[in-house]
Order: sequence, then structure tokens, then C-alpha cells
Amino acid sequence: MTDTTRTPGADGGDALVTAFNAVGTDYIFCSSGSEWAPVWESLARRHRDGLPCPQYLDLTHETVAVGMATGYGLIERRPQGVLLHAAPGLLQGSMAVHGALLAGVPMVVSSSESTTYGDGPGQDPGGQWYRNLSIVGGPHQIAQPFTKWSNEAASVHTLPTMVTRAAELAWRAPAGPAYLNVPLEILLDEWDGREAKPIVQPGSTHSSPEEVDPVAQLIREARNPVIVTETAGREAGGFEALVAFAEAWHIPVVEPASAVCGNFPRAHPLHAGSDIGPWMGEADLILLVSCRAPFYPPSRRPSKATVVVIDEVPQRPHLAYQVLFADRYLEGNVANTLRQLAKRAKDLDETAVAGRRAAQEARFAAEQAAITQAETKAEAAEGIDPVLVAATLRKLLDGTNGIVVDETITHSRVVKRHVQTADPDSYFYVQGGLGQGIAVALGVKLAARERPVVLTIGDGAFTYNPVIQSYDASKAYELPLLIVVFNNRVYKSMNLNHRRFYPEGAAADTGEWLGTDLHRLPRLAAFAEPFGMHTETVDAPEALAPALERALKAVAEGTTAVVDVLVTR
Repeated sequence: MTDTTRTPGADGGDALVTAFNAVGTDYIFCSSGSEWAPVWESLARRHRDGLPCPQYLDLTHETVAVGMATGYGLIERRPQGVLLHAAPGLLQGSMAVHGALLAGVPMVVSSSESTTYGDGPGQDPGGQWYRNLSIVGGPHQIAQPFTKWSNEAASVHTLPTMVTRAAELAWRAPAGPAYLNVPLEILLDEWDGREAKPIVQPGSTHSSPEEVDPVAQLIREARNPVIVTETAGREAGGFEALVAFAEAWHIPVVEPASAVCGNFPRAHPLHAGSDIGPWMGEADLILLVSCRAPFYPPSRRPSKATVVVIDEVPQRPHLAYQVLFADRYLEGNVANTLRQLAKRAKDLDETAVAGRRAAQEARFAAEQAAITQAETKAEAAEGIDPVLVAATLRKLLDGTNGIVVDETITHSRVVKRHVQTADPDSYFYVQGGLGQGIAVALGVKLAARERPVVLTIGDGAFTYNPVIQSYDASKAYELPLLIVVFNNRVYKSMNLNHRRFYPEGAAADTGEWLGTDLHRLPRLAAFAEPFGMHTETVDAPEALAPALERALKAVAEGTTAVVDVLVTR
């Protein structure tokens, strides 16, 4: 740090804002708490004096604050700042913080407690900390299990560089949220103006030629290789590098149901669908590219395949249990590794390539025929089949460079299969628990204002979301979304498990299916009406496409649109 002349009135709030400046955050996503007055004063002073500072977003729910930071980070891939209120606010936002961990999104999350409870010198922090806001061990103890790194800033003089450290740790692989407890007394303490050095983008590690060459030889010798990927598209350049790698070697690509983002164009001739099952007994080489948990159950070992893992951090430290059956690892930057392997696609066995090309062409043709058949069947069905909703969205989004954020459960396979996203950063599946989808979509829109953003969501997931607070953020910060609710009026996944575990049980006998019925809820579009948003309630197939067209037009004109579609299953 560099000594500077102290700004009159500078305190820990200034130190924290200065630190976020050094980190390079574009936004501070804040769910307000009384401890953040020093930060608000610093921002007000900077606005008055024309000094640089991150843009501050005043949000009314912790899940909205963290979820928006997650959505923004999915696109920008740089750490942002998140401020929550004390330990209770951290607990309220903890599911979304855990979701950011699973999604691999860097951010610096902070909350604050008192450490003196009014018995120390200086300003009185207030009695609420003594009575009911503090947690034994401090909030950094709470955050430890669901963050990458968790600590406390013990002094205003180390606060800026503690924020720097948190951001640098959050940004490096495996990227994820870091937590920093900043006691209120530190925020109120006088600061001498020593600033943290701005951070720079992390360097990258690479597999050596001595490691890459033998893997290239394995691919060259393979008769029936397959690529399986869950998160390759999350890395900058990963989507494009995977396409180039697969094309160079003529290898099919499977995106299992556990894929969390778009990794490969869904309509590409080498896309081999979402089921790894057919490959378990036939593949002689399985290339796991950024794939956390490819086999389920984990003991389901491929019968004869050599398994090569290509991943920056193959062993995910946040996974309680992980089985990869790896025979070889290529560790380091995935996009770089894939590019190195693509360059080595020489001296191929043309007979083997022709054989797997013909087999993949047959698989692809069969899948496209099945998609067409499913959509034709959906068009002729009574009521609105979920396939019709997804296919209609695909047609309307074609050529728009749209982004789909998905928080469906029983309809997630339908969305992936029939919306068929084709570009980098065009599909994201919400991680870590239901109730974050609207906020994550808002964050994506914040990072990609020029692109239409569509949230596909089930009625059950919709009711988990902080809907009012999310709509408030959408309107306050001019972030229009298209929200499409797949409304089957039931918690279908709960019902499916009940039927699966007890096919001949008492509930099957009596029809008493508990924990599933959502018929008692009002239709869901109406909640957006007080915010002046565009709403559509669709119950008939012929009304679907016109309603979605009107909704997309409203979004293009700057208004969030909610389309509640009654689906048949």
C-alpha cells in the first residue's frame, strides 16, 4: 500500500469503497442494513465531488442482491461487491451465495456485526447488535461452508488489502464467492487513506506438451471416443474452443442433464444429446471436459473406456463426493488445452473417422427426427404441451442473440432440447436451490442490456422467488425480462418421487398426494400488474405464440413481461 494524505472525514466506509474501486467492481449489490451508513456516506461524498466509485444498486432482498451479482458474473466473469445485513442477512442470502459457489462466479460478499456492543470508544453502534443480531464466532464462521474463503477484517488499516485478497481468491480457479466480515466499528474508524493496489486478471496455467501429446495419441487411436461436458462454456473462450476441438477430431459431444450452461451448439451435427448412457458400454475413450459429476450413480463405471479429464480444477473442493474414474488428467486452462489438442489433430485414421462420423450422423438425424416428432405431437395436442412452449420460444428468439436463464425442474430437459441455444453465453441453469431465477436473470440482463433475456421457470420455482423485490429491481434499474412460467399447478418433482418410492402405497390407493398441490395459488402473471409490467395468462395453444410475441415486443420497448402458461404436464 501507498501512504497518502488522509481525506477529511475518511473512515472505514471510504476504505471499503476505495477497495472495491481497486478490485475493479462495476457494481455494489446491496441489501440494505443499518451498518452500511459509512459506505453510503462515502458514496454520497464521491457522487458530490465527482470521484470514481462503483455503481450502487439498492436492493430489497438478500437473494436478489446475491442473485443479480451471480447473473452479472456469469457474463462478465469478474468479482463484484455484495453487501448484506449482519448475520441474519447473510443467512437469508446463503442459498444464493452457495449457488454462486456452484456456478463458479467470483464475488466479494460482506456483512457486518458489532464487536464492542457499545462498551468501546467512539460512536455507539446501537443495542440491536448486543440483543439479537450477533452470532457466536462471527458471520465469517457461518459463511465458511458455502464460500470459497471466509475471514474477518480486523483493522481499518488492513481492510482495503483484505478486500483485495478476497477478490483475488474469488477470481482464481475454482472461481467462487469469498466472504469478508467487516465489523461496524471498523467501518466507523478513522482511515489514513492508504489504498490497495488495483488487481489484475489472474494468470493461467497450462498442460505441458509432454502431457498433451500422449492424450492426442489416445484420441488418434480411439475408434469410438466421446466428449462429455457440463461447464466448458463457463470459461472465456471455452465454448468456441470446444467446438474447434470436436470438429478437428470429429468427436461427438454429450451435454448431460447436469450441464449448467451452454457448452456446444445444440443443433450442431456433432451434438450427441443429453444421455451418456449409450456410451457407457460402447465408448473406448471418454473425454470429460469441465465435467464435475458425469456418472450417476457415481459407482457407474464405464465398461471399457479410458477416461481423460480436462479441467482447470478437476477435483471440486466444494463437492462432498466426486467420482471421475480418471486415467489421465490435463489440468490448467481448459480453452488453451482444447486449442492445443485441436492443433494435434493430424494423421487421423480415416477409416475410424468415417465410421464414427457415419454413426454420429445417424444419431443426429434420429434426434432431429425425434425433436420434430415431439413438436408435431405437441402442436396437435389438446392443451399446451411444454414442448410447444419451448419450440415457440426457439422460433421467436431465432436471430435475436437472446439469452435463456432456466429455473425449471421437470421441464429443464424440454427447455434445453427444444429451445436449442447455439451461441456462447446464451444458456444458464440456476444453481444451488430454487428461488433465485428472477434475480440471476436480472443480473444477466444488467451485463447484457442489448440482448433479450428470457427466464423459463416452473410455477413451483416461481413461488420460491422473492417476486416483489425482484420486480422492484427490474423496474428501478430498467432491466426488462421475459418471464415464461411453465405452470402445471403442481410440485411435479415432489409428486414423481412419491410415486417412484411408493408406487403401491397409501397415497396411490387414496389419491392423497401431499406436498404437491398448487391449484390454490392465483394465476401468477397478476403479481406483476402493480409494477406496470406486461402480463399474459395463456390457457389455449392458439393463444401462445401471439402472447409471447406481444411479450417480447414489450420487453424490446423496455418493460418486463410475465407470461403464465398453463401446461398439460
